[in-house]
Amino acid sequence: MDEADLNGVLETLCGRWGGVAVSLWQNRRFLYAALAALVGLWLGLSWVLRQKLLSGAEAPQEEAKKSMVGTGEEDAGPRLHVKIFYGSQTGTAKGFAADLCEELKAQGFDSEVLDMKGYDPDDRLAGESSSRVVCVFLLATYTDGCPTENAAWFCKWLEETSTDFRYSSTHLKGLRYAVFGLGNSVYEGHYNTVGKNVDKWLWALSASRILPRGEGDCNVVKSRRGSVQADFAAWKTRLLNRLQEIGHGEKQPCDCRNGSCKNKHAGATPIERHQSGEEPVGCSSSDEDEGVEQPSVMDMEDLGSMMGRARRNKQDEASGTAETSEEERREMITPALRDALSKQGYKLIGSHSGVKLCRWTKAMLRGRGGCYKHTFYGIESHRCMETTPSLACANKCVFCWRHHTNPVGTEWRWKMDQPDMILQEAVEKHRNLIRQFRGVPGVRADRFDEALHVKHCALSLVGEPIMYPDINRFLRLLHQRHISSFLVTNAQFPEEIRTLVPVTQLYVSVDASTRDSLRRIDRPLFKDFWRRFLDSLQALGDKKQRTVYRLTLVKSWNVDELKAYADLIALGQPDFIEVKGVTYCGDSSASNLTMANVPWHQEVIHFVQQLSDLLPDYDIASEHEHSNCLLLAHHKFKVDGEWWTWIDYERFHVLAQRYEDSGGAATFSSLDYVAKTPGWAVFGAQERGFDPSDTRFQRKSKKDISGC
Repeated sequence: MDEADLNGVLETLCGRWGGVAVSLWQNRRFLYAALAALVGLWLGLSWVLRQKLLSGAEAPQEEAKKSMVGTGEEDAGPRLHVKIFYGSQTGTAKGFAADLCEELKAQGFDSEVLDMKGYDPDDRLAGESSSRVVCVFLLATYTDGCPTENAAWFCKWLEETSTDFRYSSTHLKGLRYAVFGLGNSVYEGHYNTVGKNVDKWLWALSASRILPRGEGDCNVVKSRRGSVQADFAAWKTRLLNRLQEIGHGEKQPCDCRNGSCKNKHAGATPIERHQSGEEPVGCSSSDEDEGVEQPSVMDMEDLGSMMGRARRNKQDEASGTAETSEEERREMITPALRDALSKQGYKLIGSHSGVKLCRWTKAMLRGRGGCYKHTFYGIESHRCMETTPSLACANKCVFCWRHHTNPVGTEWRWKMDQPDMILQEAVEKHRNLIRQFRGVPGVRADRFDEALHVKHCALSLVGEPIMYPDINRFLRLLHQRHISSFLVTNAQFPEEIRTLVPVTQLYVSVDASTRDSLRRIDRPLFKDFWRRFLDSLQALGDKKQRTVYRLTLVKSWNVDELKAYADLIALGQPDFIEVKGVTYCGDSSASNLTMANVPWHQEVIHFVQQLSDLLPDYDIASEHEHSNCLLLAHHKFKVDGEWWTWIDYERFHVLAQRYEDSGGAATFSSLDYVAKTPGWAVFGAQERGFDPSDTRFQRKSKKDISGC
């Protein structure tokens, strides 16, 4: 084909295709409509196919809902099975568990309470990963941030499992849970440690938290709602609402599968999230402002202002600049505490004080002997009022005879009652208790009449009386009424000891002689407890009136520290040293003390004799066998070979009044109001400290209580 033929063919083709192009351009609107119709058809078919796939995936979930909720009217309520685990030392968490169980049953849930002591998590916990089961953990934090005794093994297993490579990071996947911790914010370094840890360990094993962790605070000052009971009640309401939602098949608000989850740990393994030390978004503890709905999206300006408020609040809390008026302060005695103390026989006064009748007051009313203070110092036990202006204490001693039902604290943060009101009500309530003995067989009429007129006040009922901010005015009011004062302090408030007005007799409890044993026995709240302890002993040595070290012997705890005790005595130079075997007050969930820790009276005598050998300025002066107690006295109270450990109470009141009238210039010393100790009260007498004017009573079915 030559060049001319090729050109002809090209011209023919161009003519034909040019006509087609022109035709398409002229009819382009029809082409666009056809193309749009095809695209719409394709989108419609895609949507139909997607809906079929989604409905097929949701069918098992609908079946699960029907199995939980039911299909008939009789099965309309939720069918979840809620297992409530408790770790409790004093019974509070156990009581909360029982209360929650009853309320769950009333709302139609299946529920049961489980003591963690009898639960084997290795065999059973993974089996709780069921669509019908929710586990609720109510956990108290015990000494030094440790779990309670019944929860110790569960917590140990859970901690080890959460970091053990032999267990899958999804070992508890499917387990739904909620945690409520019970603690006391006074223990700053250990507040609600157990609840936080269990929450963290469960989450690290891929368990699903259904509700933010709740935290109950026994410190009424900082508790969000005023008491641990109120904190739990608020959290319980939120839990019940959440369980109702789950029981009716509510979907979870976050689905990480669609890639929309903003949790930066969504793609990480549970172990990696655990090691990061962070919790998932939306699953923080109950530090959140409950009841205030937070926006899901926040502007940067809002975020900045919110962080500024949080920073200011934290600074105010740390510096204590957030002032609260007396009207805004909370009462020390919560309703639950009031009930507990009232059941123990306390007559509560105002918002932080109490009075109770001592058993020795009852005994002396019936002529059955007085307490060791009667033998050592000559008080009339039937005329002694045992009270306190502060139920709070800075220690949680293992031998606390009140079983730790009283509040604790390191400073006064509560509402304060006036001392004149406290004293007036204390005397009146004490008299009312005495009046109950009118006509009781064996009560001596003369002592009954005398007992209605209080002569002595033992400020040792419970708590730390010296914490009361107006303690000096309270003491002055006592002395103005010619009521002697026996004040006991736990050696944690040295400055208060220094500023204390003259007291008839000032006690310091010396329960241990080394730092470690004091921590173990007294379980103090202050971090610098040992420095405070030594400083308090030095402050006691500067007092001019009668001072006493009170040593409580606990067998296997503090009876082997003789040299250390001698060093502490040299530091404070007390006038007297009372050494008493610990009194066993029955089983207490807050202490592991048993009768095996109670020394026999002969063991106490042996200890005191050994201690006396290390103290050249002291000797054994008196003994009270049936209180398991001995008295070491300084040699200055031994005049011409006779002991003068008793007190001339009228002389003391004269000297105290003179001191007040002179504005503190007319000082006086412990030797200015002494009285001679009777022969029957001296160590070595055949009476062993029992007043021969009374009749010793022996129980018919006598039990060995080692002199208590």
